[in-house]
Amino acid sequence: ALLAVGLYDPTAVLAAGFWLSYGAVALIMLVIAGRLRPAGWWTDLCKINWATSLGLAPLLLIFFQQVSLVSPLANLLAVPTIGFVMTPVCLAGAFLLGLVPPIGEFVLRWSATLLEWIWWCLQKLSDLPWAQWQHPAPPLWTLPFALTGAVLLLAPKGIPARWLGLVLLVPALTVFPQPPDEGHFRLTLLDVGQALSLVLQTHRHTLVFDTGAKFGQNFDAGEAVVEPFLRQQGLNAIDMLVVSHGDNDHIGGAGSILRDFAVGQILSSVPEMLTRPTEPCHSGQSWEWDGVRFDILSPFGTLGNGNNNSCVLRVSSPQGSALLTGDIERSAERLLVEQDGEALKTDILIAPHHGSKTSSSQDFLDVVKPAYVFIPVGYLNRYHFPSPEVLKRYQEIHAKVMDSANSGSIIVEPGVFPPESYRQTHGKYWNARGVE
Repeated sequence: ALLAVGLYDPTAVLAAGFWLSYGAVALIMLVIAGRLRPAGWWTDLCKINWATSLGLAPLLLIFFQQVSLVSPLANLLAVPTIGFVMTPVCLAGAFLLGLVPPIGEFVLRWSATLLEWIWWCLQKLSDLPWAQWQHPAPPLWTLPFALTGAVLLLAPKGIPARWLGLVLLVPALTVFPQPPDEGHFRLTLLDVGQALSLVLQTHRHTLVFDTGAKFGQNFDAGEAVVEPFLRQQGLNAIDMLVVSHGDNDHIGGAGSILRDFAVGQILSSVPEMLTRPTEPCHSGQSWEWDGVRFDILSPFGTLGNGNNNSCVLRVSSPQGSALLTGDIERSAERLLVEQDGEALKTDILIAPHHGSKTSSSQDFLDVVKPAYVFIPVGYLNRYHFPSPEVLKRYQEIHAKVMDSANSGSIIVEPGVFPPESYRQTHGKYWNARGVE
């Protein structure tokens, strides 16, 4: 079946479900097939549960950076109930519905009640505080060792040195992403579409600036993009969350992040819109982490509550600097130039207001003089950002421009490595371009 699927759809191997599905089948065959002494169905079910939970854990860490600790209990409840009770009852109800409708309807209603009860139990399991174990994504080179280790641990008792399986699991559990060195910072502009979210890391601290957008009750960029990135980096807490202003594309994911992560301090120009105690950001605030300086340059409190009231953050170290501008426009840019002048000069500029024509004024750019400009925009966004006029101004000051629509996430560590595009370093086949 694996070969047939691979031949029919070669791209199937790129999906996590492909490896998890066939991996689960292989693990079931490993622990059940070829045993000399047949076991009872309950013993087999427990073996399968144990095998799939342990054997798929390395893949789950690679794909999702988390492993469910309650899945064995959930499977012991759901699999027998669905397989041996729900399925026969539903088939019988459907059959009886055509012959004796009242009885068929009663049977189906009963099965629906049972399904609701199962779902309630599974929901309670998933709500337990220890339901998921989260761990940074291990490097790919650890995967063969981890999978071999899992297979060894699940091998029949006659196989010698099964304990070596534990040793082979160690690299996947102990190799963590390395933080920046003292006096350095790492900036990652996340690809959250037509929105903004970026993560700043120093040697021992983490700052999240804006959280992307929220679309209805079922999706927000905080949960879908920001949180997985933080977990991939091995981070389970945030030292500071800065929400520049109250537009959905900047504040939308904040609720999820505040729910799922420990956050030490919150700064925002709209503290009343956040569910946790929040300190208003204002010009003059500053602090230092691990040899890296952080300065809030704006708001000034004179430009109302809109885009121009965005928190503006400057990050500087001996290796380089970055200016995070939120959605400020010309009037706020003018005040920044008047207040800070040449001190605004920076290496990396996060384009004000996604590169709109109402921002990135010439006077502002002449003072900032960035070497790089990162533009957080969505592909083919309805606002047609970035503006061609703004791109021309960036070109005239000889800044290298990168945008999240074409580059995906952008990561840079001044003094260590230049800006890298995720789509270049982790490109998929559909990102490839023909030779011109």
